[in-house]
Amino acid sequence: MLSYPSAIPMSSRTLNHLADRIRAHRSQRRSRWRRLAPGRQALLTLAHLRNGDTYSRLAAGFEIGVATAWRYVQEAIMLLAADAEDLATAMRRIRQLAYAILDGTLIPIDRVADQKPYYSGKHKKHGVNVQVVADAAGRLVWASPALPGSTHDLTAARAHGIIDALTTADVMTFADKGYQGARGSVRTPFKRRCFRPKLSRRQKAINRANARIRARGERAIATLKTWKILAKLRCCPRRATAIVQAILVLHHIEASRYAG
Repeated sequence: MLSYPSAIPMSSRTLNHLADRIRAHRSQRRSRWRRLAPGRQALLTLAHLRNGDTYSRLAAGFEIGVATAWRYVQEAIMLLAADAEDLATAMRRIRQLAYAILDGTLIPIDRVADQKPYYSGKHKKHGVNVQVVADAAGRLVWASPALPGSTHDLTAARAHGIIDALTTADVMTFADKGYQGARGSVRTPFKRRCFRPKLSRRQKAINRANARIRARGERAIATLKTWKILAKLRCCPRRATAIVQAILVLHHIEASRYAG
């Protein structure tokens, strides 16, 4: 089998953070000798999450078994996911924003035994629904746990308590037509209906302004999907939440180096 060097577009700060987290975990468990040092295990995990490298590729590149590669990656993901913020914690930062942008995205998955709950009729594929909150500049602030892909965006936002939290914090939030009926502090575009075949000039102007703001929110989703593992999850859908939470933690570590 041939092997080749590859690059991961991330800083050493993120690598060191994850390596320190793994090192502390091993010390706490009094773990004995491992095939990979904490730094190498952290590099292995980042290669899987950021570049989407398969376990067989990683095993060949790091000269370990496929099962060992899987176990090391899962261990690191669970350590990162344990540090992820819940919505209540994230709201401390969200309530300080000028306004928030709420949107949902579908993370594709392989077919599963119980296919129906995970099939999205809107996207015509199987996946999991993740709700994303962005700031006014389109930066990723928070991502929700994953729900089956058939879940409507508004239903998912209510299930996670996002609508109530934003309304209680009095944060003006812009969302697309999929969130109509959310009420509270959520603002959605006007929609043509049978009793209102045409929108007024004012309503059209409001819709255009709403669309310009929501376009920035697409940057947050694009940021989330720069992690190639999310191009298509080839694991149990129940692991999707931990993967998204781990990525969110790594993203905030990486983004903090630009915050001064």
